[in-house]
This record gives sequence, structure tokens and C-alpha cells, in this order.
Amino acid sequence: MLQEANEAWQRGDYEQGLEMLERASHLDPANPKILIQLGQSYGRRYDYAAAERCFEKAVRVAPNKAGVLALAGRLCDDFSIPRLAENYLKRALEQQDAVSETFARLAEFYEKSRRTDEAAAMAERALVLDNACPLARLTQAKLHRQAGRLTEAEQVLRPNLTTTGREMRIRSFYELGAVLDRQGRYDEAMTAFSEAKTLARQDAEPVLTQLQRIIKHLHEMETGVSCEMLARWFDSSRELLQPARRLAFLGGHARSGTTLLEQVLDSHPDIVSAEEATVFHEDAYATVRRNLPRDASMLAGLGTASIETLRLARERYFQSMALWLGQPIGERLLIDKNPSLQALFITFVRIFPEARLIVALRDPRDVVLSCFMLPHYPLNTGNVTFLELESTVRTYTRVMGIWQTLRPLIKNPWLEVRYEDVIEDLESMARRTLDFLGVPWNPKVLKFDEHARQKRVRSPTYADVTQPVYKRARGRWRNYEKYLEPYLERLEPFVKAFGYE
Repeated sequence: MLQEANEAWQRGDYEQGLEMLERASHLDPANPKILIQLGQSYGRRYDYAAAERCFEKAVRVAPNKAGVLALAGRLCDDFSIPRLAENYLKRALEQQDAVSETFARLAEFYEKSRRTDEAAAMAERALVLDNACPLARLTQAKLHRQAGRLTEAEQVLRPNLTTTGREMRIRSFYELGAVLDRQGRYDEAMTAFSEAKTLARQDAEPVLTQLQRIIKHLHEMETGVSCEMLARWFDSSRELLQPARRLAFLGGHARSGTTLLEQVLDSHPDIVSAEEATVFHEDAYATVRRNLPRDASMLAGLGTASIETLRLARERYFQSMALWLGQPIGERLLIDKNPSLQALFITFVRIFPEARLIVALRDPRDVVLSCFMLPHYPLNTGNVTFLELESTVRTYTRVMGIWQTLRPLIKNPWLEVRYEDVIEDLESMARRTLDFLGVPWNPKVLKFDEHARQKRVRSPTYADVTQPVYKRARGRWRNYEKYLEPYLERLEPFVKAFGYE
């Protein structure tokens, strides 16, 4: 049954997967592992009340309550349900057999939530129990870096580079690279990033195999799409718009300023944003592809989808998005911010022909460098290409090349927003973007950092967007120009096209 549940999940049949897990749990009701897996599955389907019920049952029957509570806390953190995550981690610490790792997990949770004093206190408590606790050291280093105590950050990190497991060494080398970069020690920073990637590369092969299938579909889409096809889709969409929804897609290549722009817009009371949710892929696009062969082309699936299928995809999307957000969308404009969908946005406009498109732009050289430097682990099809500068450049040219191909063809209204313009004149760019979206001006958007501090930001750049606008990331690529030199010619067409000469 567990195997059948996993297979159902892999093919996107979530109801079948949950049913099999429920049956397995009924047959073995005192098995906490099954209950945890069932709770995790409910959480991935945004049914957080059901997930909590399963986790509570697992705690009751588990002999190791501290371990199960800590695991439930980690899973709730993955779902971005801060209330439950904190609750379970705190309860784990109340157990007599609580371990330093759990104190460190709570410290990490507080650091991501910008509760720095509590994070520091929990990290200290973890180190009292185990003065070599690697996660506590990593969290301390992040807190030191964010406070500008760069020497202390480096000192705390160094022991992690040789005495911990591979995952923690990867994360620690990434953090060390960030610390060294802030100190202006750019060659040493590049060495640290390269060490992280050398270790991570051991997990790359199966992910790269998955990626090749995606690239094949993207190539088929880019070469097969036509202006006539998109116009036909757009003109035949009237049957779908019952009702039309207030919806916008915010994309662009990763590290192009999408998070900053999203937080600015989310500060507006008439807008609600979904930050890098998996809802579109799992509930809308998966509905369209459900009965197609695995190797069927993207365009074939979109072109042959019936109105009934497209309506079902729309309905499932908005239902799941409201659950994922934890609040009704109502009459507000929904912004789906997800740079990982940029190359697939044609699927978005097929299902949601009323959607407006915002594409974030940034100097391609800064984008490539930032993608290379940002911590990426565990690996997935969205970040595995950032293990090398050459493959990072190749990914950038592929993704933004698709946008250049489709830009003159699509019928949906679209707007390009340059990161450099946003940080130079936030109010003008916010007004321009809101006007494009048909949303009236509200000065709250200028205090986006205050708004961001009151919520859980999912992006890896969560610490940056809780600060007022800063300009230190502009032109950062020049610090690493000698490393980028072999690839600048390949980026030059995009530098010119997007106005960064």
C-alpha cells in the first residue's frame, strides 16, 4: 500500500495516494512512521488540519516522542505553517530526551522568521548541550553576518567545514562564501562556493536526467509555437472566462529581483501574492497533462485540452491556492510569483488567458553570478544547473531566450520591470506596475520591508527583503569579472537587448 501510495503521488493522483495511506494506517494504527507520512501528504495538499491530526496521533503512539515532535515541526516548517512548526519544536524541547539538534532547529526557524534574539538564544542553548552542534554554528554564523560581525561569522563556521556531514559542509561552505564576499575577499569566496558545489555535485546525476526531459519539452515548445496558435488560444478563451479572475504572473529568471517586486506589490491591500507556490504545476498544469502520455509534448497537451479540462484546472488552482495562502482570495488581485515557471509561462496563459504578465529583468551578468552564489541544496531541476558557471549561463540564455521568442507573439498584456530601476526609484516603478495591473496607488507599498517583517518570506533572500531598498548588489559581477570573462560574449546579446550596455 505504501508503494502504491508513492506511485500514485508520483503520477499526480493525490487522492489515490492519500486513500492508500489512510488504509495502511488503518491496518497498522500504532505505526508512527505511517502517520507522519500521512500527515506530510495532507500538508503537501494544503489540508493542514488533517496534517495536524495525523501528527498528533503519531506523537501519542510513538515511543520516541521528542523525535516525532521535532520531525513534525520540521515538516510544518516545510509547509510554511509557522504556528505549528514552532509549537511542535517547543514541545519537543520539553521532553527529557530532547537533543541539541532540536534546539538548533528552533534557532534556524527563528532566524528565518527574523526573530534574531530568540534565534541567538536557541543556538546558544544547543551549543551548551553540544559545543560542536553544526546547525547551531551555521545559524550563529548567519546571525553574525546579517549583523555585520563578519570576523565572528567566519570563526564560527570554520569547524563545520571539516567535522560535519556532507549536507552541513555544503551549507557551511555556501555561508562562508557569503561572509567572504561581504569582506571583499572575492577569490576566497569563489573558492568556498566551488567547494560547496563540488560536494553537491555528487547528487546531480539523477536530477540532470529529469532536467533533460524538461529541456526537450521546452525546445519543442519554443520551436513549435506560432503567433497564429497563441492568437487562436486567446480568441477561443471566452468560454473559460466564466468568471474572469484577477490574476497576474510574476516571473523572470531567478535572482532578477522577483522577490523584491513581489513584496512591494503584496504590501498593497488590494493584492495577495503567492510566493513560489507549487500550486500551478501540481493542480492546474498537472490536470491538463493527467491523461496524456508521459512524453507527450507540452504544446500537444495544451492544444488538445478541452474546455472542461481547462475549467477544471482553473477551479483546482484557485481552490488550492486559497488553501495554500491560508486565506480567501476574494476580490483581490492574485499574483503568482514563481521564476521557476518563467520558461513555462505559455502554459499559464493557456489556462488563464485573462492573466497579465510581469517579467523581472536584471543585468544578466549579475543574475548569473547571483544564481551561482546562492545556496542551492538539496538539488532539484530548478537549481542543479547552477553548480557550474558555464551551465548557469546556459540556463540563463535558454530561459530568457524563450522569453525573447514568445514576447512578440503573446496576446496577454505584459510588462518588463528592471531591478535597477526599482532600487533607483521605487515609487515611480511601483506606480507604473500598479497602473499596469489596474490597481490604484497606495503608499503602503513603499514600506514593503515593514510588511515583509510581519510574514514568513519563503524565498532564500528572506533576510534581504526585510530591509529598505539597498543598492550594493548592483554591478556586483565586476568583483568576479575574471571568472565570468569566458562567458561574457554569450551574455552580450541579452545585455544589449535588455539595455545593460
